[in-house]
Amino acid sequence: MSLIYLVVLALVQGITEFLPISSSAHLILAPQVLGQADQGPLIDVMAHAGSLLAVLVYFRSDIVSVAVGKLALLQGRVTPGGRLALLVAASMPPIIIVAGALVAFDLVDALRSPRVIAIATLAFALPLWLADRYGRQTITIETMNFKHAALIGIAQLFALIPGASRSGVTMTAARGLGLTRTDSARFSMLMAIPVIAAFGLVSLIELVRADGMAAGASLSDGLIVAGLSFVTAWAAIAVLMRLVERIGFLPFALYRVGLGLALLVFFV
Repeated sequence: MSLIYLVVLALVQGITEFLPISSSAHLILAPQVLGQADQGPLIDVMAHAGSLLAVLVYFRSDIVSVAVGKLALLQGRVTPGGRLALLVAASMPPIIIVAGALVAFDLVDALRSPRVIAIATLAFALPLWLADRYGRQTITIETMNFKHAALIGIAQLFALIPGASRSGVTMTAARGLGLTRTDSARFSMLMAIPVIAAFGLVSLIELVRADGMAAGASLSDGLIVAGLSFVTAWAAIAVLMRLVERIGFLPFALYRVGLGLALLVFFV
């Protein structure tokens, strides 16, 4: 696997994983645009490992608070960190159940087509802008309740459609419910941790079942992708947090429209 292709995959994964523009859509399209074979489970595992490490490092204070809060929960005490852990947990059941069913019935690949990606990319652009334009900014993570978390978790189901964007649909739902822009992005990122970890585990299982590397990938290839994915994901998170606070989600909605139209023209 060429170094240039590895760099492109790592940059695509790192930049798009946490932006509301769909990393899965870009990763599916990258091999087609570059005329390459699918990168295989090893590269998927390492790319997502880099992204996961980036969000853990960027939100390290929240992660420490959640870890301490979980220990307090075991002692019967509810701290802010423990409450945050419970909110994230409350958002997870829908995606776990439905994604598990798709994997069990081998339906994941049925959605991986340029047509689906193009339609989803366009379809979820307008709701992102509308929720941000007209949504109130009266709720923070500290004041949100478990109903809010559950509704955001239900919205996350749309992320199973390539092109919808996990961060996009969760931020849209959070803004629609009245969360501030920064806390919508922050909660979406924290929700991403168990999702990315679960995806990585599934990819790792696929790798073990394949009994080795795939698509010509080697361990050194995977390490390159993981390292670059970490750096670019950390930078993307930093840019996102500053951008949504100052401008909002309009730039991402416009990008989705442009990407969706380009996909319709060149791939459909």
